[in-house]
Amino acid sequence: MKALQYREVGGAPEVVTVPDPVVGPGQVLLKVTAAGVCHSDIVVMSWSAEQLMFPLPLTLGHEGAGTVEALGEGVEGVAIGESVAVYGPWGCGACLMCAQGKENYCLRAEELEIRPPGLGAPGAIAEYLLVDDARHLVPLGGLDPVRNVPLTDAGLTPYHAIKGALPKLVPGSAAVVIGTGGLGHVAIQVLRALSPARVIALDVSEEKLELARTVGAHETVLSDERATARVRELTGGLGAQAVFDFVGAPPTVATATAVAAVEADVLIVGIGGGIAQVGFGVVPYDASVRAPYWGSRAELIEVLELARSGVVDVHVETYSLDEAPEAYERLHAGRVNGRAVILPNG
Repeated sequence: MKALQYREVGGAPEVVTVPDPVVGPGQVLLKVTAAGVCHSDIVVMSWSAEQLMFPLPLTLGHEGAGTVEALGEGVEGVAIGESVAVYGPWGCGACLMCAQGKENYCLRAEELEIRPPGLGAPGAIAEYLLVDDARHLVPLGGLDPVRNVPLTDAGLTPYHAIKGALPKLVPGSAAVVIGTGGLGHVAIQVLRALSPARVIALDVSEEKLELARTVGAHETVLSDERATARVRELTGGLGAQAVFDFVGAPPTVATATAVAAVEADVLIVGIGGGIAQVGFGVVPYDASVRAPYWGSRAELIEVLELARSGVVDVHVETYSLDEAPEAYERLHAGRVNGRAVILPNG
């Protein structure tokens, strides 16, 4: 089969031919209908050999959806031909966190060398994807896999971050979203659906700020040296009760803590290498800074229910498998507005 692989440190992803996966006991083979392209892959491909936590080559793609092609011995709960989304942060399935469906926080994943598809295990930007266990599949039903495959990360990750901050987002509150690309433009919609907060979106691109306005941001601010003052002005000098940084670079992390209100929740979601300065007198009183990761299996089901209700609509650009390297080039250059989606069998 054809697959998009990151093959050597510092190299560009390339389309190659690899052996077809063979389904084993307990496993599920999917014929991939859609796979999302995430900026996390760009970060991974920028790492040195010492930073990489898994061997190369690696088939990319940690957002996946497909139809069930084959079932391994003993698999129950899914049917051949069923349309499903893949829950990405695989865990051991048995530890305290996994027992709660929080496989994103599996306590033994590192010890057991369990890796998510596309981030250690073979990913979804291929004609077929081997899934380790049926519990990592969520039925899509009538949802369009192309428009909704990004929800497995670009939807689930902001939903998980926002859900934990909802107690702060009371009437009269403000929420700041930094970075309005793949995750950020979904976050704006989730905030509008789940809270009464006034949503203020920041980005460096006027095109992405226009997308932010389209999906429901109340205010948009160009993310430059004047952004903090502008957010303070928009919030009457108080700052925001919740701040979500979907970039995570040093400048955006500094902005995130600078625009926080007293007792705010600051969530650093992006993996751009920024480190928040936290201490007495550095951040507002009793502000909390957290770095959430992905989301639980139950939360993925909840995100897909939001899509079914029509309150979340992912803006996508589609590419064939042969065009996948171009999608990564466009993403790296900041020219993807929304989410790039690969159609491996399209």
